[in-house]
Amino acid sequence: MKQATTPAALAGVRVIEMGQLIAGPFAGKTLGEFGADVIKIEPPGAGDPLRNWRLIKNGTSVWWQVQSRNKRSVAIDLRQAEGQQLARDLITEADVLIENFRPGTLEAWGMSPDELHQLNPGLVILRISGYGQTGPYRDLPGFGVIGEAMGGLRHLTAEPGRVPVRVGVSIGDTLAALHGVIGVMMALYHRKVHGGAGQVIDVALHEAVFNVMESLIPEYSAFGAVREAAGSALPGIAPSNAYACTDGWVLVAGNGDSIFKRLMSTIGRDDLGAAPDLADNAGRVARVAEIDAAIQAWTQGQTVRQVMDQLAAARVPAGKVYTAKDIAEDPHYRARDMILSQATRDGDTVEVPGIVPKLSATPGTVRGSAPHVGDDTDAVLRQMGLSDAQIAALREKEIIQ
Repeated sequence: MKQATTPAALAGVRVIEMGQLIAGPFAGKTLGEFGADVIKIEPPGAGDPLRNWRLIKNGTSVWWQVQSRNKRSVAIDLRQAEGQQLARDLITEADVLIENFRPGTLEAWGMSPDELHQLNPGLVILRISGYGQTGPYRDLPGFGVIGEAMGGLRHLTAEPGRVPVRVGVSIGDTLAALHGVIGVMMALYHRKVHGGAGQVIDVALHEAVFNVMESLIPEYSAFGAVREAAGSALPGIAPSNAYACTDGWVLVAGNGDSIFKRLMSTIGRDDLGAAPDLADNAGRVARVAEIDAAIQAWTQGQTVRQVMDQLAAARVPAGKVYTAKDIAEDPHYRARDMILSQATRDGDTVEVPGIVPKLSATPGTVRGSAPHVGDDTDAVLRQMGLSDAQIAALREKEIIQ
């Protein structure tokens, strides 16, 4: 694994992560990979529910090994007043607070943004929720899948006339997390350059999804057009689709004008490549069914590898539909450090995704493995100035673990 030779991009930034499961912790994970000191507050006992999601090894989800690397775990019972005070004390010394509870939760604990900013005027507060901190839906429960539906994505992820399907991963949560990280970085920059004040970043799951829906609303506004599900095709852009081969599927994006001509030449359809009405995208869209049929007729008798090799030689963008096995065995992933071998605190080794984006001077790193519940409680509380006797007393009252 490559190591940074200069201080990490976010070295010196302290983050308190109070979220759980996916959106908030993914934001914390991203900041931690670039050097932020991320202290995760989780409930004593079971901790973050993500520890027990999907496939488990040695009692812990392997997903956890990715989501919580580079973090320190402090187990505090936030339902108790003394636990809430400990959290406030931690936040007082922090640069960033991440939370993804239902709106009103922090306020009920005496940690509203106004109260926290009185303690720490420079605090940047990232709040991720289903519907945002305002509006008529703010109090409704919301998960990423609901955000995907309300944001317009689920309506498009289907074959025409069939049930909408999920993307396959928690894309709504991840999009919200990444928007949150962008907001944190802008707020930190503003704090540094324009006077030292913190602010609140309000990210709603459905709005993060909606933000990447491209022309959905402008087309409805201008033409009354409601974009519908189109399977693997890209409506209004042609040709761009998935085509069956003898051993799988290949995605072909031949929608550039010169690319289209090279594609047609490769599949033996120079007649289509030379057709005047197919010289631009608008003409190709009008005849997309015919073009798709021609490409399908060419791919269906060949393997994915044969198709990929010919299209690569013709400089036509094409891609195999990768499985986890394909990714793990691909030399390009390995060459770019996108598959890393990571030790766990149970003595195992697991391969995990690498770090994105790639920074030339201050690349992200994996500095520490994902913690057990409360691994760092004592160390963090000592840094706050608590004595061993005070820590023991808190543990006796089951406020900490």
